[in-house]
Amino acid sequence: MDICEKIAYIKGLAEGLNLDQTKPEGKILAAIIDLLGDITDEICDIEEGCEEIIEQIDAVDEDLADLESFIYEDDEDEDDCDCDCDCCDDEVYEIECPACNDVIYLDEDMLCEEGMVCPNCGTDLEFDFEGCDCDCCDCGTEETEE
Repeated sequence: MDICEKIAYIKGLAEGLNLDQTKPEGKILAAIIDLLGDITDEICDIEEGCEEIIEQIDAVDEDLADLESFIYEDDEDEDDCDCDCDCCDDEVYEIECPACNDVIYLDEDMLCEEGMVCPNCGTDLEFDFEGCDCDCCDCGTEETEE
């Protein structure tokens, strides 16, 4: 039995008692039962509102899951290479400047430039690439350091 059914039951019991509402005890009991009825109505309205909100949240959650699936599947398709070469990963590579021994962090795009100037000492650094053995990507390179 839920709260709405319980207050209806209590109201029925009170009516069956034929309370004399001219006496103070009867007035108090009638007022308490009325108050409980009002509280119960509010609670039932809140429960209905919560059910509607839960339905809306579930719908938004499903839409968000569809959107995430759409977005992340596209990213996964771009990253899938099925090869073991480092040139297909979105990794950061470390090189050490031979002049100042400073560690420089490079990404794939920086490596493809075949060279750069050391940001610490200004020494020209060159990168030599050999052909990539895999046919799964268009990078055609593997990193090696000179």
